[in-house]
Amino acid sequence: MAKKSLRRGIFITFEGVEGCGKSTHSWSIYRYLKKKGYPCVLTKEPGGTKIGNVIRKTLLNPKNASLNNITELFLFEANRSQLVDETIKPALKQKKIVICDRFFDATVAYQGYAGGLKKASIRMMNNLATGGIKPHLTIILDIEAKKGLRRTTRYRRKDRIERKPLSYHNRVRKGYISIAKSQPRRVKLITTREKIGKTQELIKKEVLRVVARYKAAG
Repeated sequence: MAKKSLRRGIFITFEGVEGCGKSTHSWSIYRYLKKKGYPCVLTKEPGGTKIGNVIRKTLLNPKNASLNNITELFLFEANRSQLVDETIKPALKQKKIVICDRFFDATVAYQGYAGGLKKASIRMMNNLATGGIKPHLTIILDIEAKKGLRRTTRYRRKDRIERKPLSYHNRVRKGYISIAKSQPRRVKLITTREKIGKTQELIKKEVLRVVARYKAAG
């Protein structure tokens, strides 16, 4: 497949409650775009860098149950700042497509809507950590929180966040739906289908629409 070029870098993020399939679908769209010849980078939060992986272990370790909401917020933002500086910003400058499994909307949904922290403060922290970088497209995969949590525990033990009560995860879902309603141009809410392929086709439609917007001529 001949390599294809872009007029600018494109930033795409995947969001949703636990078990919504965002990791699977972000990987699938990454492979799909690579096969079509586009230069792509796949990354994630928390994690994505050497420093981020250390932070990820702290955030997800069930032994850290005493981690309070503000500490949790600062750790996510520290991870994000490093990821933007080390991975996302350089890739966008090289006119690549960056696909990220979670980004700042997750903090608004989890630490804001579910955790009760002031959303204005979270947005200020997000802006500081990202340097103002925003996704061109955000895909929120919607599924009932209870159903999603069942998926996550099918093959492994729950991490620290997954162990939070169902009421917390229901608030996360409501938060994501509110985000999608408030920013319809950037954020696309896609209800997950039983068959992965059907969900992926809906995602491809949205992704290709954005890619076409920034595709180089010729």
